[in-house]
Amino acid sequence: MKHIFKDTNLIKPAVFGATDGIITTFAVVASVAGANLSPSIVLIMGIANMLGDGVSMGLGDYLGERSERLVVSKGECEDACKGVWKTGVVTFTAFVIAGVFPLLPYFLEAFGVPIAHESQFMYSIISTMITLFVVGSLRTIIVPIAWWKNGLEMLLVGSAAASVAYLFGYLVDAWVL
Repeated sequence: MKHIFKDTNLIKPAVFGATDGIITTFAVVASVAGANLSPSIVLIMGIANMLGDGVSMGLGDYLGERSERLVVSKGECEDACKGVWKTGVVTFTAFVIAGVFPLLPYFLEAFGVPIAHESQFMYSIISTMITLFVVGSLRTIIVPIAWWKNGLEMLLVGSAAASVAYLFGYLVDAWVL
């Protein structure tokens, strides 16, 4: 099967960035919803997560890739480190693009689309589940496993992380707030 990526070194950061962008952004949404906080807090925390964590992931990927190439090339980075910045950019871009989907219902309401506050979290869950499944399914382009298995695998991983975040927010609301 022909890869859509000319540089196969960019596959891992694309999948990793998208997965983490969806899951960590939804974890923020789930914890805020679990704590029964205002929808505006979801947007503030979600956007802060997307930008802060996205930059951190991109720069971390760049440093990790550069370090790995330096080790392999025994400290001679001149040729080995060419284009190393690409993995960081791909990680950041995939993180931010995928991270938008859990926030869509909150963005829509902020831009005047009437969505009841009590429905926003449910729409976020649906948007996140669809995005996780689609991104997982798209891995079939590069991973020779059935599209639905790839989709379910990513959906299950994301659901586990989201459940932990929601439970934490719920417990904080019940015990602290």
